[in-house]
Amino acid sequence: MRPILLQGHERSITQIKYNREGDLLFTVAKDPIVNVWYSVNGERLGTYMGHTGAVWCVDADWDTKHVLTGSADNSCRLWDCETGKQLALLKTNSAVRTCGFDFGGNIIMFSTDKQMGYQCFVSFFDLRDPSQIDNNEPYMKIPCNDSKITSAVWGPLGECIIAGHESGELNQYSAKSGEVLVNVKEHSRQINDIQLSREMTMFVTASKDNTAKLFDSTTLEHQKTFRTEPPRELAALSPNYEHVVVGGGQEAMDVTTTSTRIGKFEARFFHLAFEEEFGRVKGHFGPINSVAFHPDGKSYSSGGEDGYVRIHYFDPQYFEFEFEAREAGSPSG
Repeated sequence: MRPILLQGHERSITQIKYNREGDLLFTVAKDPIVNVWYSVNGERLGTYMGHTGAVWCVDADWDTKHVLTGSADNSCRLWDCETGKQLALLKTNSAVRTCGFDFGGNIIMFSTDKQMGYQCFVSFFDLRDPSQIDNNEPYMKIPCNDSKITSAVWGPLGECIIAGHESGELNQYSAKSGEVLVNVKEHSRQINDIQLSREMTMFVTASKDNTAKLFDSTTLEHQKTFRTEPPRELAALSPNYEHVVVGGGQEAMDVTTTSTRIGKFEARFFHLAFEEEFGRVKGHFGPINSVAFHPDGKSYSSGGEDGYVRIHYFDPQYFEFEFEAREAGSPSG
């Protein structure tokens, strides 16, 4: 499995995201550049220039017309995907940590950090109403007083958002009223990543408590737990196999004192039903900061602290692999 290496950032990667068809891969990092690549061959299609600080999040809408980015320069920006033109600039009081388009691509949400005396907010804008954009007035703004949001995605049918907090809590917020519909606390530490399944019926979370967990996206009912060696802080679900890829690694500040073997910088694959690990992929020279499966399930990408994005196309053996679970009480030998 020879990876395609994408070298378009000077600083560590913060998020990578495929569009719905999977022909494009968007990457953002702790530099101000937003890159878009052809996923088939790793050719850089272009950049979106305008941010002046680290870019924390990126999303593309259903038909890949628009791109949304959130940055530490206290702004969320909307771009024309094809031309790279900036269509809207939404200024905030603190860094934008998460952002996303709803299912129809008409409503955007983003969350801001709790810093410099400002509390964490989730803001909702309707792009069909130009006055909201012009006046920087969201139709709804939800305060999160207790614990800041560290990861958030839109739920099924765009009726709610699912947010993971610094405290390890998961909340489901209504996109119409802003009320908390469901609240659960299955993680003991910060939730770093939330990714939905292709059908949006389930989602996987990854936390600093060294677990990745599977939840029902409507009820937030906890389904499965994938226990990993420390630290594993992000996860993604395969669109057509019962597989979960989990990434992470030692904190960046500790990396200089450890070898790549001890630092646990590989991506690890787990079976969704049996919660057992069946494979690992090495490559990055530092922690993995973001992972994403291609929508066709034939490849996956990872972005690391080393500033590289690696696109891995699976070997034929991956598709032929049959997971054999031992029956309880059967001999292991």
